[in-house]
Amino acid sequence: MPTFTQLLHVTRSGMLSRLEALDVTSNNLANVNTVGYKRGRANFQELLNEQMEGGARIRATQNLMEQGGLQTTDNPLDLAIEGAGFFQITLPDGRTAYTRDGQFFMDANRDLVTADGFPLVWNGQIPADAEDVFVNPDGTVMALQDGTWNEVGNIELARFANPSALQNYGQNLWLETDNSGAAEVGAPYTDGYGQILGGAVETSNVSLAEEMTSLTTLQRGFEMSLKIFQQTDTMLSEAINMRK
Repeated sequence: MPTFTQLLHVTRSGMLSRLEALDVTSNNLANVNTVGYKRGRANFQELLNEQMEGGARIRATQNLMEQGGLQTTDNPLDLAIEGAGFFQITLPDGRTAYTRDGQFFMDANRDLVTADGFPLVWNGQIPADAEDVFVNPDGTVMALQDGTWNEVGNIELARFANPSALQNYGQNLWLETDNSGAAEVGAPYTDGYGQILGGAVETSNVSLAEEMTSLTTLQRGFEMSLKIFQQTDTMLSEAINMRK
């Protein structure tokens, strides 16, 4: 039969792990409308130490990279990836980050940048006299000049052997890790890379119904662990008082 100390340890670890999982679920819910957002999932692990004290902890937060929905927009610089791949973004420190958020803008230098001003990695330049811009599924960037569509560059995509192991940089960006494998760069719509859809964005892959169900389950689990912890603490106090 477990001792009071063991019960306190088990319920304490249960409460802490559920609080961490609640943070993950709350973050998913907060980003249900964020373009290109990929939901996280807390994976629990059962614990048993040398003192035979059990419990649970969050083993890892897994990034779930499944495809989000596609939504058409009126902005030709909005780009969505249908299939495998990430856009490549240059960070201020020179590193390359990766994203599925294809909401791009043209800055004063006519470079394509993210909402935070980080430049998209691509081969080309938007001409000063461009009347319109369009990106084909294979990544070729077309500009309308004097009534004629001309190719002015191309966008390549990066993919990973294990994209779920990418590190979250923040601002909807991801970084390469040893577990994700090195980035493989190639042309969209070839060799298993996804295609680029111009004038569209990929919506968040968060399911509101699933996350609300998870939130309710975690809250109930936390409340149950709290009650057991409080009852065990009361019993322990009574046992101590009886021995005085």
